[in-house]
Amino acid sequence: MAELAALLILVGIAWFWLESLGVRETAIAIAKDFCATENVQFLDGAVAAASLGLRRDPRGRLTIVRTYQFEFTDTGNNRLKGTIIMLGGTLETMHLEPYGCTALSDKSGT
Repeated sequence: MAELAALLILVGIAWFWLESLGVRETAIAIAKDFCATENVQFLDGAVAAASLGLRRDPRGRLTIVRTYQFEFTDTGNNRLKGTIIMLGGTLETMHLEPYGCTALSDKSGT
């Protein structure tokens, strides 16, 4: 009986790991698509896992929520942070640092 329990635990861990890889790849694709659409550069070609938890989806089912962070640049001279929150395998929220803001220079010479 102990062998069966150990096998079930190993299968569960393998399932979770494989599902996490798929969700991570989806998060990378979302970040790349965002960067291409907004004409900014996606840095490092990766996202980093920031947190993992449980939350109910719109149907009321308990679902794994994963938070990933990534970096992008709008000028090539700075690193801005973005956060992607995935509920299950779908995008729930995307937060970004403000970008595209340039300081106005005083052209009057005073």
